[in-house]
Amino acid sequence: MNTVIRKQMSIHPDVMDMLNNQIGMEMKASAAYLAMASWCDQRELLNSKAFFYKQAEEEREHAMKIFKFVNDNGGAAISPNVTGVNNEFESLRSIFETGLEHEINVSESIFKIFKAARDNNDFITEVFMQWFVSEQSEEEDSFRAIIDLFDLMEGMPLKMIDERIPTE
Repeated sequence: MNTVIRKQMSIHPDVMDMLNNQIGMEMKASAAYLAMASWCDQRELLNSKAFFYKQAEEEREHAMKIFKFVNDNGGAAISPNVTGVNNEFESLRSIFETGLEHEINVSESIFKIFKAARDNNDFITEVFMQWFVSEQSEEEDSFRAIIDLFDLMEGMPLKMIDERIPTE
């Protein structure tokens, strides 16, 4: 007798719902960063373009990491519907400020998932989310450093500022 045993869900159902929401948030951030990269590309801001293409890919990787985690632990990951992505921006600085706002919102969501996992004794998810807590700290720092660059180089040509945007 062949019996297929499906792995029991090892993550708390409420936490799984939060993780599915996080997948959507990560994919929306990826789409937003693609829009930002396109805006930069149209203005030949090459380092900023490269920065945002890299950010878009990282956010997609984050979504995939969570997606696979949910399924690997007996849950049901849901592919998100991404809508409402802004493609119009005022300035390069405003793009980086918007990026920082995205990262802060993602951090707050991750902290809520981490706390919910802890409160529900969902130790597997708590440990899994630790990587994201550390990653978000780095992401926010990166955006803050670039915004500081705008303050330090106020009045300088945009191309000179762009040349100092990290691409790695």
